[in-house]
Formats: sequence, C-alpha cells, structure tokens
Amino acid sequence: MKHTYKYNKHFSLESRSSFSELKFTYHTYGNLNAAKNNVVWVIHALTANSDVFDWWKGLFGENEVFNPKDYFIVCANNLGSCYGTTGPLSITKETGDPLFGNFPEITIKDMANSFDLLKDHLGIERIHTLIGGSQGGQIALEWVLMNKTLTENMILIATNAKHSPWGIAFNESQRMAIKADFSYFDNSKDAGKKGLAAARSIALLSYRGYSTYLSTQEDVEIDKINNYAAASYQRYQGEKLVNRFNPYSYVCLLNAMDSHNISRGKNESMEQILNQITSKTLIISISSDILFPSIEQKFLANYISNAEYLVIDSAYGHDGFLIETKKISNAIINFYSKQSLTQIQK
Repeated sequence: MKHTYKYNKHFSLESRSSFSELKFTYHTYGNLNAAKNNVVWVIHALTANSDVFDWWKGLFGENEVFNPKDYFIVCANNLGSCYGTTGPLSITKETGDPLFGNFPEITIKDMANSFDLLKDHLGIERIHTLIGGSQGGQIALEWVLMNKTLTENMILIATNAKHSPWGIAFNESQRMAIKADFSYFDNSKDAGKKGLAAARSIALLSYRGYSTYLSTQEDVEIDKINNYAAASYQRYQGEKLVNRFNPYSYVCLLNAMDSHNISRGKNESMEQILNQITSKTLIISISSDILFPSIEQKFLANYISNAEYLVIDSAYGHDGFLIETKKISNAIINFYSKQSLTQIQK
C-alpha cells in the first residue's frame, strides 16, 4: 500500500543547506507483529521507486522469500528522486515552484538520515533485515554506521564502502551528456530529456558489459550496414527512462552516489569503521559486474566482523542484482537458516 508522510521540521544536510520540511512517499506490505521483530526495510537503487513488489519480483511477493504474510516490508522513495519524496521537482513552500537544477546537493548520508525520520514515524524500533543493492546498498551501509543497533541482519548486494573513480567517471560522463542538452539549464518540467536518454545509454554499458551485449544484441543478418540491434536497444532504453524519470533527479542522485565514502568526517580508517558493524551481514557480488566489481564487496566482507560473502554467477553484469532473483533468494534462505532466523513470531 502506498503512503505519504510529511516531516514539518527543518532537515539539515551535509552541504550545510537544509529543507524546511520533508515529504516521503513509501510503500508497506504486510503487518507489523506484536513483537515488532518482523520488519524488512528495502532501500532501492538509482532510478527505482518505493513499489518493491513491482521492480524486485522473485524476491518480494506472495510465496517469495520476503512474503508479506510473514514480514512487515517497508520501502521508501529515496530523497532526491522524482517519485514523491522531496526532490528537484517538489514544490517549495517558499516560492511555490520546483527548484529543478537548484535543488541542494545531497549525499548518501543525508539519504540515510532521512530514513530515520520515517522509521520513527512508523514506530519501528529495530529492523529484522535491511537490504539494498547498488546505491541502495550504499545508503543501507551508511544508515547502519549511524545506528549500530538499527538492524539485526543486513544484506548488501553489488555495492561498496566508497564510490570508485571508475564509477564516478561513468557518472560524470552521464552528467556531461545531460548538460550537453542545453534545455537542461531552462529549469523547466520538460527540460533535458534528450540528454537523459544519452546518459541512460552510457549507464547501460556499465550495467551490462561486452559478453551481455554479445549474447543478446548481436545481429544475425551478416549483410547489415545500419539499424543494428545494439544501437536500437540503446535508443529504446534511453527513451524508456525518459518516459518515467527526470533529468534533475538523475543528476542529483548521481552526485549523491559520487559522495559515498564511509570515512568522510571520521578519524578512523575504513577498515576500523566497517569493523564496528555488529549486524549479521550477507554480502553478495555479481560475477560479471564491471561497475561494482567483486573486489569492492570482498573488501566489505573482509572487515565487517560478522559477514558472509557469496558470488552469484550471472551474465547480466551489475543488473544481475535485479535479474538473478532466484539465486539471490536461495542465498538469503541459506543465510537465514544458518542464523536460525526463519521463524518470525506471528
């Protein structure tokens, strides 16, 4: 079920800017039990939304590993996005207009901090399982580091402790594509769409990879000299994102991803910081992921003291965390069975 919540107090950002209020759009599924120990909190990735039953089918839903008959499942739209939570398209109380490209810079830590407000509103004291992939995993990691008793279990998929130069380079290439569409600087509702389509094309190269395109987009007809399948696919995916997302939110969220660094503002090493996590943690890599390669998840597993590490074999690159739901479900079931956590008090 879809809900909204408005937080009517100032919310400070790492950038030293602030919001006079925050609005959250979120979905819940199932019911919070009497013991309040059946909460599964999902944090979505870059362009997803709060309806996790729609975009993570095979992992969430009736008869899946995360079943609303057993769990109280919460997924909120991330700060800065365009699906209802405060973002560049939100109408500001001060001016009555959206901020568009003038929306304040937000970070992964800001996004994690915002979820604390919603958690308190929902009366959640502790989370049974916190799960996120990609940018969602970055936010989950920061949230747990802010509150060491937040969750009993954490599942991090295809994510990292600090965004890499490689990832930042891909993000900057996407921002350059968006801003090469000069309509972006119009600060209007319909601006930047051609740039967003080009940015999505760039992103897909990092989400998949050579072998994926070879197996799915190679042309059978050897005499072709134009209209190649791979080219058509890139255009289609670009337009598909344009029809459901917004360039200003996209740039905002890419900037937030680049900011991800769990060491910022701390006097301890990254290794020492990770070692402070006490939640039972499952860390999953996707074998063919070139954007968040397995070395980044291995680093997390090496220094989170109570971590289990697993590689999922997949030909789908980074997108494997959304596609290989059967393999991920089996990994989670096995993780729970080792921890004797499958039985939730009804």
